[in-house]
Amino acid sequence: MAALKKKDLYIKGLKIAWDEIDQGSYLRNIRTIAGINSLAFRAPITLFVGENGSGKSTLLEAMAVAYGFNPEGGTINYNFSTYDSHSELCDAMTLAKSFQKVYCSYYLRAESFYNVATMEEEYSVGSRNPLHLHQKSHGESFLTIINEYFKSNGLFFLDEPEAALSPQRQMTLLLKIAESAKKNSQFFIVTHSPVLLTLPGAEILSFDNDNLHKIEYEDTESYRITEMFINHREQILKRLLLDV
Repeated sequence: MAALKKKDLYIKGLKIAWDEIDQGSYLRNIRTIAGINSLAFRAPITLFVGENGSGKSTLLEAMAVAYGFNPEGGTINYNFSTYDSHSELCDAMTLAKSFQKVYCSYYLRAESFYNVATMEEEYSVGSRNPLHLHQKSHGESFLTIINEYFKSNGLFFLDEPEAALSPQRQMTLLLKIAESAKKNSQFFIVTHSPVLLTLPGAEILSFDNDNLHKIEYEDTESYRITEMFINHREQILKRLLLDV
């Protein structure tokens, strides 16, 4: 089974109706977000990179909620709220969808995963295959979700999925994503991981410099800073710790 072609992507693009967003909304102060009126996606895997606070997770969250996911994550069937913090961007967003049928989906959000794991316990009561995520380490529970849900013909939103994973397990995740993408799945991923950023065939979109733009792997801050630190560790540590 070949990877999805551009015309068959489950989500081909989006539009934002800014006249539906309050003039005083903080969204207008996130310059990269405020500069987006429409956006087209060209690959089965789209990676969002950029500095903290640049709007990556805000856009991913709005896309996931606009599609129908619970703001805190989980499958498309999850419906709960422990703290209502998502922005109104989802209400002003229209997703351009294809007619291709999605057979599995998941919104993995690192910061609210504990809440999702708790709800998984409640939803799985009486199930033949409960996941018992709270009985596993953080990283093991992430991998359980990955192995359980990352199938073919799927749509996945991942917000910093590397947060609980060792570098070796990040390579496991990379393999699972690549395999699933080859089987007609589409991914949108917010990441700082120089490992995940190497995903073959992915389009990397940078939120830095106040505008959304395509970027090559070697030009990402995640790669450049990691390479610089590894190759010049002693000099960098000497400068960082000069006054310590």
